[in-house]
Amino acid sequence: MESQVRGGTRWKRFAVVMVPSVAATAVIGVALAQGALAASFSVSGQEFKVRAGQLVGHGMTQYGSLDSGKSLTGKDEQHPVAVSAFNTAEITDLCQSVVTPIPGFGNVTLKLTAGNKGTDVTAKQLYIDTSVLDSKNAVFENIDIGVPVGSATKGPKPKAGEGGSPFAFAQQATTATLTDVKQTSWATTAGTFTLSNLHMELNLGKGEGIECY
Repeated sequence: MESQVRGGTRWKRFAVVMVPSVAATAVIGVALAQGALAASFSVSGQEFKVRAGQLVGHGMTQYGSLDSGKSLTGKDEQHPVAVSAFNTAEITDLCQSVVTPIPGFGNVTLKLTAGNKGTDVTAKQLYIDTSVLDSKNAVFENIDIGVPVGSATKGPKPKAGEGGSPFAFAQQATTATLTDVKQTSWATTAGTFTLSNLHMELNLGKGEGIECY
């Protein structure tokens, strides 16, 4: 990993704090790449960015919900999200990044990429809790709009505590294909995530060229 700052007392102090957690994350990343673990990229109290060249999801259910968690200051918070749930999905050129402010040090960005060398990322029972979604093109096959979330059958059922009333608004489709996707999310979870060509890095700073977009 290339760092924008080499040496120096502040960087060494930061490294002492971060290396154990980075090493643990790397071990988890290897297991994810081998399809060995259930996966969660939920970041407590922080939004994170997700970019994908293409996402093809099979068996989709989409509905509104609230994500609950604690902010970086420990305050309880709730965030309205649109949950997109897929039975299975293939993702090309995946990138996920999150910025963490370190008091007295600055912003540090953790970025993960996968599926960018000819083999897609695959997921089963994928849930994406999103506050902002942009897609250059979106195609939905056999879509039903305005079905009660409790009656949706084409995709996964809402997780425990999600979806609100079983009569709340939802939509579903047999297949959803989104290209040039950029989104801001509060959580991404999957029963199984297989990450081909996984790469993870930490960099100082944030913004274009450091985050996913």
